[in-house]
Amino acid sequence: MDLTRTAFYLDGRWVTPAATDTIPVENPATEQLLGTVPAGTTGDVDRAVAAARTAFDSWAATDPADRAAALDRLHAALAARTDEIARTVALELGTPLKVATRIQAGLPLAVLRSFVELASEPPASQVIGNSLVVREPVGVVGAITPWNYPLHQVVAKLAPALATGCTVVLKPSELTPLVAYLLFDAIDEAGLPPGVVNLVTGTGPVVGEAIAAHPDVDLVSFTGSTTTGRRISHLAADRIARVALELGGKSANVILDDADLATAVKVGVGNAFLNSGQTCTAWTRMLVHRSRYDDALALAARAADGYRLGDPFDAATRLGPLVSGTQQQRVREHVTRGLADGARLVSGGPDAAVPDRGHFVAPTVLADVDPDSPLAQEEIFGPVLAVIPFDDDDHAVTIANNSRYGLAGAVWSGDDNRALAVARRMRTGAVDINGAPFNPLAPFGGYKQSGIGRELGTFGREEFLQTKAIQR
Repeated sequence: MDLTRTAFYLDGRWVTPAATDTIPVENPATEQLLGTVPAGTTGDVDRAVAAARTAFDSWAATDPADRAAALDRLHAALAARTDEIARTVALELGTPLKVATRIQAGLPLAVLRSFVELASEPPASQVIGNSLVVREPVGVVGAITPWNYPLHQVVAKLAPALATGCTVVLKPSELTPLVAYLLFDAIDEAGLPPGVVNLVTGTGPVVGEAIAAHPDVDLVSFTGSTTTGRRISHLAADRIARVALELGGKSANVILDDADLATAVKVGVGNAFLNSGQTCTAWTRMLVHRSRYDDALALAARAADGYRLGDPFDAATRLGPLVSGTQQQRVREHVTRGLADGARLVSGGPDAAVPDRGHFVAPTVLADVDPDSPLAQEEIFGPVLAVIPFDDDDHAVTIANNSRYGLAGAVWSGDDNRALAVARRMRTGAVDINGAPFNPLAPFGGYKQSGIGRELGTFGREEFLQTKAIQR
């Protein structure tokens, strides 16, 4: 199977780049080549930004109902590709097909649908004294997205940008770029005006930095590592440009002594291992009241042992590979270091059996983890769960907040008021109580080094708007 793509999408059409350099795309489950995509240059970024800048005035002036209709056509075109999207993500990322269909393909469609509705309901102007306060699109958006949710993270930026009247230049991750091409096939089919959305594939140091530093990019919206987010902030700050950053996480799952322990542990393990642990919101620290600690460890081990590794297209597979050999090695080194630092292996580990081919890491549960250790402090991005005991609610909150990150988290308790009190004290952008479902309309983003700004819903729309006061 050759999934090679040879063009960029610029100014409403597919354009073959002048340079011939390409980037290989690997199947992480088989370590075989899926195909290649073009390696963009700064010149390609210049062309994409110029197209977006030219298209901006007309798109910003388009009636909101017409922008909503364009997004509705895009939703229909993308929905028709659901199966192909799921298969492509299963191939280039290794997400089991069932999960890829439900989340990797399903979630972006839900988010896009929400912005179809929001596009037709722009923020109302306000009268404050003798001032008319209006909201206007920020301009040209540079969207730089990660490999772990390669369509969702694009749609979470592209949909609100288009809904508000912005134009976009996208650089998807070079590790999982193929699904972005399916999106742009849908964009082309939906008939969005030329230049409104543009695609340039390439590496971060070349294409990503060119977008972040470009003088005609008004907002850089980035999802990825905190290290890269810091670099993008520096590049944007040099020209006083806005940034929206969704970065790393080390989320705490707090299980109080009156919780439904079996459910809390089962759901907690599932959350930590979702997408092979390659999820920024993963609850990778399980905090358990000391009186129930041993029982929780037994339940966590049993749950972890039930995750079958294997071919993403096998219906029995529950855990796919990591995205690359580099990521696989990094995760194994984290586990080895954690054991050397005094953590106790409960399940899995660096020497556990995994398939002979592919970048697999066994689902791993570690107990007695020091809250200050790298295992509890650093984002590992693999199927690794650190279990930590606590003595009371205050102690649990102290451990949960003992992180430079603050993206997500959870609290479990038989008393909703008690759970809410703990959730309010956690310094993090989102907290789920007793397994509450994900809400694609709620604001998504982090405290501390987990980022700046919010995505999704009306709060996500705000990132792409500017405020103007007109005195009369």
